Amino acid sequence: MGAVAIDSRRYARVLTQTLPRIIDGEKEHERVLARIEKLMDRGDRRTPEDDVALDLLVHLVQAYEERHYPLRKPAPQKMLKYLMRQRKLKQADLVPIFKSRGYVSDVINGKRAISKGHARRLAEFFKVSPDLFI
Repeated sequence: MGAVAIDSRRYARVLTQTLPRIIDGEKEHERVLARIEKLMDRGDRRTPEDDVALDLLVHLVQAYEERHYPLRKPAPQKMLKYLMRQRKLKQADLVPIFKSRGYVSDVINGKRAISKGHARRLAEFFKVSPDLFI
């Protein structure tokens, strides 16, 4: 969020209402999510102190959810298909990257892996990280 000037007394009051702590279970997770929702509902009436507390709570929720609900990385071919659908592309649109219609077809159908070189070119083409294709 950056270096926003906050009033330490006001911030202490927000923290007292919020009672932030490491989330160790679903009950605490739900409590913190409810508090985040209340702070979000304040909208334009949120103070800088509210915003700093909100950032802290969001960080706590993200840490908990990353530990307890990790997302699996999709297979490179699935990611490629997804990006193609999003951009309404056909296999023929990828021929300049793979230099062969057959190679494109094999990659799309999971018969060939995406090489590091192709991953870099796909990343440039789609404006994403090459890690999505490796």
